[in-house]
Amino acid sequence: MIDIDPRSSTPIYEQIIIKIKELILKGIIEPGEKLPSVRELSAMLTTNPNTVSKAYAELERQKIIETVRGRGTFVAFQYEPKIQEDRLIIIKEEFKKIILETKYMGITRKQLFSMMNEFYDELENKGDGGEDYVRDK
Repeated sequence: MIDIDPRSSTPIYEQIIIKIKELILKGIIEPGEKLPSVRELSAMLTTNPNTVSKAYAELERQKIIETVRGRGTFVAFQYEPKIQEDRLIIIKEEFKKIILETKYMGITRKQLFSMMNEFYDELENKGDGGEDYVRDK
């Protein structure tokens, strides 16, 4: 299910990227599965088609999806995770922000690790059907 929060500080195209990656990792969207077209997804999310196109372009750049002319956009079969140094720097900065916020909230290291483990478990326990994976808030 793709949840888009128009009030979020995260740009909508990034929300789409994150949610599609999550759906793939959870097994709700399988390798080789056809994704909605840019127009279909933009209509479902009531967002600009350029926003969806930008998200799809980034996912394609990362080799997570592939577009076959005349057939549509599909989850890539041959995606191999690899560390991208530029993205790793961004992730480290985001972790730093999260740790600072949790410390200010009084969340302990153990509680933070528990939250992280819970999310990892959620990603590793493959999907629960999720036929209709698009939802707008």
